[in-house]
Amino acid sequence: MSDKKNIIVIGGGPAGMIAAISACSDNTKVILVEKNYSLGKKLMLTGGGRCNFTNITNIDQYQEHFFHGGKFLRDAFKEFSNKDTIEFFNKNGVNSKIEENNCVFPSTGHAESILEVFKKIIKQNKIKLLLNHQLDKVIVENNTVAGVRLDNNQTLKCSSLILATGGLSYPQTGSTGEGLKIAKRLGHKINNLAPGLVGFILSQKYIHELKGLSIENAVFTIKSNNKDNKKKIKTKKGDFLFTDNGLSGPLALSVSSLINSWLAKSKKIHLEIDFFPKTSKEILVKDLKKAINLYPKKTINNLLRNIVARRLAEVIISINNINPNKKVSYTTKTELIVITDFLKNMQLDIISNGPIEKAMITQGGVSLKEVYPKTMESRILKGLYFAGEMLDVDGDCGGFNLQSAFSTGYSAGKYAALNIA
Repeated sequence: MSDKKNIIVIGGGPAGMIAAISACSDNTKVILVEKNYSLGKKLMLTGGGRCNFTNITNIDQYQEHFFHGGKFLRDAFKEFSNKDTIEFFNKNGVNSKIEENNCVFPSTGHAESILEVFKKIIKQNKIKLLLNHQLDKVIVENNTVAGVRLDNNQTLKCSSLILATGGLSYPQTGSTGEGLKIAKRLGHKINNLAPGLVGFILSQKYIHELKGLSIENAVFTIKSNNKDNKKKIKTKKGDFLFTDNGLSGPLALSVSSLINSWLAKSKKIHLEIDFFPKTSKEILVKDLKKAINLYPKKTINNLLRNIVARRLAEVIISINNINPNKKVSYTTKTELIVITDFLKNMQLDIISNGPIEKAMITQGGVSLKEVYPKTMESRILKGLYFAGEMLDVDGDCGGFNLQSAFSTGYSAGKYAALNIA
């Protein structure tokens, strides 16, 4: 046992835990270092506490769901696919259930079920766990990782080091970017850090009146002026939520990473919302006219409340200066067009994304040009590996980012162990 070589994993999140497990072999002694008092704090928040841990979309199509790094991740997804992830938890007592958009959750409905699997295997594999410890310095000899110094001045020798400390999102869980700073000190380029999968802020002040209102099956059309003043257009369908000064929810989050990159190139991003994507404007006008003929004595306010939520109806009436108490039989052609235009093409201006502290993930990170895609080893420093959110990869919501963490963590652990075998 004394001739075993140390592999140190920094970070007790999803990527770090699976990296530690993957690194276990007859030739290795694995040490997992976590700055918090417990493992998996961020994992417990995913999927609203239910943990959407992967997505059953064909693994060959996964790269289409990543804003950055999709091609880089192809090897890692082959090493440890979404099917491997499901099987991994199933073998350890956690069945899965598939929900809308191919999202996969533990059948228990609790993220704790996923975390308990990791804790059990870490214990079974006799991985040494150092909680409430933080990496202070990486010790390098002959351009090779030789050990680490922790924040309590404890020095640990190692043959391989896996950094999986996350990005900057959810800082209350311990993701404060210290691993990225250390990677930079070791010579790695850190691409611009920005919020990913986060709500965004609108210029229209009346949005405050809609705070908390949920909308299902709407379509976003996003237009951005680039340097040549040409418009880029992205259309996407889903559910969203009005916030105090903007939008959030699955649809808003899924386009936020795109918006973030456009904001760097454009002073203004325009958003159009279609509340009735399955109904053409012409049909919607006919439906409204039919309702007017059936209920001529109703007020416009009451009629609209039968079509959309009360507060949305009030906003439509207010911003278009329509008398809410007017009988629908007196509705003008212009008012009818204004109402249908709003429902089919609500006009909004995006001024910024939400803060990174409220983002689900971090855009940016260690440059992928400096990491081998198959092994996750640094091209700059031998024996140094990266996993999870530290890498400049970010994907859509729906389990893709957790699968990326599992796949990169598995690869980093596997090849860190093979490297010293």
